[in-house]
Amino acid sequence: MSIRISNLTCGYKGHAVISGFDAVVEQGSVFCLLGPNGVGKTTLFRTMLGLLPAIGGSVEVDGEETLHCSDKHRAKLLSYVPQAHTPPFAFTAADVVVMGASAVGGMFGRPGVSNYDVAQRAMDELGILDLAPRAYTELSGGQRQMVLIARAVAQGSRYLMMDEPCASLDLGNEARVLEAVKNLARKGFGVVMTTHSPAHVAQCEARGVLLMRDGSRVTGGVEELLDPQALSRAYGVDVAVGKAACGQGPDVLQTTLCGPVVR
Repeated sequence: MSIRISNLTCGYKGHAVISGFDAVVEQGSVFCLLGPNGVGKTTLFRTMLGLLPAIGGSVEVDGEETLHCSDKHRAKLLSYVPQAHTPPFAFTAADVVVMGASAVGGMFGRPGVSNYDVAQRAMDELGILDLAPRAYTELSGGQRQMVLIARAVAQGSRYLMMDEPCASLDLGNEARVLEAVKNLARKGFGVVMTTHSPAHVAQCEARGVLLMRDGSRVTGGVEELLDPQALSRAYGVDVAVGKAACGQGPDVLQTTLCGPVVR
């Protein structure tokens, strides 16, 4: 059971940004698209979600091709967690999660009791059931992000696509979101996550990484790609990689700028 990406070429108006990309994302694992801003992570991500037409190649989810299927069917296979989301009305957090539980219904269908039950289970699974009655627009950035993850879980897909889920979050909320990502993978979800921070890759225990820079890319394991030389080439600065002890918990990866810009 996996997402299988084969020879995927994507870009805009026929101009390829990424060509011939191959990857496999297994259920129960996290795959990170890592790299600095502007290297094509979002373009690849949007193509996989069907938001941009692919120039070539295929994306299969558990053997089903998704690039040319209907939006309704794709919603059964892939769930999406955006960087940020502000609804036009002050929905409760529960209402936002219910939108995921009813995503595969008709356009004008109204959510039923079963949809609210699914939403409640998703929020409970993520430990945010106490947020259910609160206005989504009044929540903190970290709380909103957890609600968006619950919405994706409620959608019923076993694969979650997360676009910079820690963008603009403080250190505490960043840690909570990454812990949620790690726990979802442990429960059997497959997660594809974009990030510009190498530390996020280690903190969510990603099994696979795509490291991108200026149109070039390298795929591999975490130990291979979270290497000082590989990161220095990708980000254009001299980087040191180490681990910091964190109380009784696991060591946390740290990256440190330690020299001039790499040319």
